[in-house]
Amino acid sequence: MTANMSTSEKIDANPQHQIEEKNKPRNGADVLIQALHEQDVDIVFGYPGGAVLNLYDAMYKNPIRHILTRHEQGAIHAAEGYARVLNKPGVVIATSGPGATNLVTGIADAMIDSIPLVIFTGQVATSVIGSDAFQEADVMGITTPITKHNYQVQDVNDIPRIVKEAFHIANSGRKGPVLIDFPKNISASIFDEALGEASRNEEIYLPGYQPNYKPNYLQIQKAIQAISTAQKPLILAGAGVLFAEAREELTEFVEKYKIPVVNTLLGLGSIHGNHSLNYGMAGMHGAVVANDAIQNADLLINIGARFDDRLTGDTRLFAPNATIIHIDIDPAEIGKNIPTDIPIVADAKEALKALLKKEFQAPDTAAWIDYLNRKQNDYPYWYEEDGQEILPQQAIQMIHTITNGDAIVTTDVGQHQMWVAQYYRQNHGHRWITSGGLGTMGFGFPAAIGAQFAQPDKKVVAIVGDAGFQMTAQELALLKEFNLPVKVVILNNCALGMVRQWQELFYENRYSHSLMPVQPDFVKLADAYGLKGYRINTLDEAGAIFEEALNSDEPVLIDCRVKQLENVYPMVPTGKALHEMIGVKKP
Repeated sequence: MTANMSTSEKIDANPQHQIEEKNKPRNGADVLIQALHEQDVDIVFGYPGGAVLNLYDAMYKNPIRHILTRHEQGAIHAAEGYARVLNKPGVVIATSGPGATNLVTGIADAMIDSIPLVIFTGQVATSVIGSDAFQEADVMGITTPITKHNYQVQDVNDIPRIVKEAFHIANSGRKGPVLIDFPKNISASIFDEALGEASRNEEIYLPGYQPNYKPNYLQIQKAIQAISTAQKPLILAGAGVLFAEAREELTEFVEKYKIPVVNTLLGLGSIHGNHSLNYGMAGMHGAVVANDAIQNADLLINIGARFDDRLTGDTRLFAPNATIIHIDIDPAEIGKNIPTDIPIVADAKEALKALLKKEFQAPDTAAWIDYLNRKQNDYPYWYEEDGQEILPQQAIQMIHTITNGDAIVTTDVGQHQMWVAQYYRQNHGHRWITSGGLGTMGFGFPAAIGAQFAQPDKKVVAIVGDAGFQMTAQELALLKEFNLPVKVVILNNCALGMVRQWQELFYENRYSHSLMPVQPDFVKLADAYGLKGYRINTLDEAGAIFEEALNSDEPVLIDCRVKQLENVYPMVPTGKALHEMIGVKKP
């Protein structure tokens, strides 16, 4: 048997060699990979290069699952999808210079949407930093405004402490990305085991970083008083509810006190999409009833949302009759955009638990709920069937029906994103993955890949536009390589749809560089990667093709040709208030 062993197997089977390897001094790269294991990291998305070769060699010797994406932007968006689904940090590795700068879009995206990431970038040796060395970039300067915190490792013995702190910062308080810049000479430096052990065992002590999870008792009392006397209370539920794993507490609170709920874009899924007190998404392309509820409420309870401009419209006219309660773990968000009457700095779960713990008089909301139900019935989302061309709304409704609203759904940004938010009601938390604050094209497909790695037993559907998909289409290789059963649905209108819509509505139909007459054959592109591709041209064939493709156990791509000039309605034009929506009509 020994005679058939390879040379490497013979060496590994040699006890003396094993002792020598165990006693061999470790370098910084070895220590970093061990630190990732200690943080229970089970997958890393990355792309190698010269400055991180020591890290990749350490991964070879001490294996950790690594996914080689085909572009660094694909790596970081995949890590975002992974993080959003599991509510734990995604991990990314890229080399110095262009490798690091190719991550910038994803880092900024994660920062504004509070996605926990830990990012490792290679760097040139410390002796040549600042000399414009080959593939050098000032990653610390570039990423300071778009990270929660960043480090540049200067001492190899600090690695265990820095990694432990980075994961703590990324996944606590208001979550976000943390970057560790790793000079190549540090990755090759020999680690002092005694000093390093002390670093590893040291308690995390960050005096300037102490997130407040528990709400102030007096502020909770003020909130209770406001809620019990309100006649038209309304909850605005944001992504903070999901990050705090407070979906159950929110539902219990809503049902106990019969308070209606509306969601932000990223807060969808914080309460069941079909809950009788859920009135859907508010904001620029939100439901008429949701925006009307905000404008007529006498008490608005914001839980885990930051009052961004796409939600509020004209802030001077936002919720004009409402007392504002704002619950947020980030004190910087309270009062930043909308004046707050009762601020509560706390984790959403802890704040809701505190409210549920106190028994108080429930407000009488019967008339208010009756009003909202009538408004919802009178002004649902609508579209006019074409009869010839497939409407994107129809395609999304079919996808929802076939998946029963249970799929993990990712999107890019634009018209299709808003249609999915409107027509794919979320039954669960952590299954709606989209780019909110930054609005990043190219996000949806790699995010679906990360989500599928995170939840291999769940159905993952990436609903993307033809333009955004082409920004990261090279990641199709991963579907083939790992046989990932991601379903890619391209709502293909041969246009930059939202840009075109704005040009139609506000620029007198001057479609300046928003139409894309030349497209690849997406079915052939899928075939080139060894994947199954489908094309849908007519409404008559759509149902059968969606049924077959979405129920397949394989990765598939669906090129669904939809009406080019369809618009997303309703819509709050820029600078207008929520009650000044256009495209509102009774069916």
